[in-house]
Amino acid sequence: METKDNERKLNRYDLEDQILYTGFSNFDDAENYAQTENGELVEVAFKDGNDNPQVSDEAGLLEKKLHYAVKAGPEYKFIHSSDEAFKQYADELQKIKAKLEESPPDERYLANFELENAEDPIIVLKNDRFESVTSRERSKYLKHANVYEIGVSTKKS
Repeated sequence: METKDNERKLNRYDLEDQILYTGFSNFDDAENYAQTENGELVEVAFKDGNDNPQVSDEAGLLEKKLHYAVKAGPEYKFIHSSDEAFKQYADELQKIKAKLEESPPDERYLANFELENAEDPIIVLKNDRFESVTSRERSKYLKHANVYEIGVSTKKS
């Protein structure tokens, strides 16, 4: 994997007959990149706790126009920072953290700032209870998760 800067960081994977790019902020960014680079939108799966991408259609990202999904068994739920539920969970976590630390309101605001500005945060729930906060990249290695990202495939020259 190599990172390519094109106004944002993308992950580049050189496969036998194609190059895959992942790490898009949203579906529209991937779609625009595909048009600009004469590529094709694809769903990319990362399975078995590794960083070896496979072209897939298991999560239906193209049909749903999503850029990220995780399947880790029925007891786990991964909530991406772009999901509607994320802000609600993040707010609740900040309240719990502030109560545990008995911090003044100014510090609660700073703690909220830290969570919202972490690199592409994901909230992990187990049996509908908070377990941890992780990043999109690290989610590939957790809980035997299958991670699906929207990607752009280009042919090797």
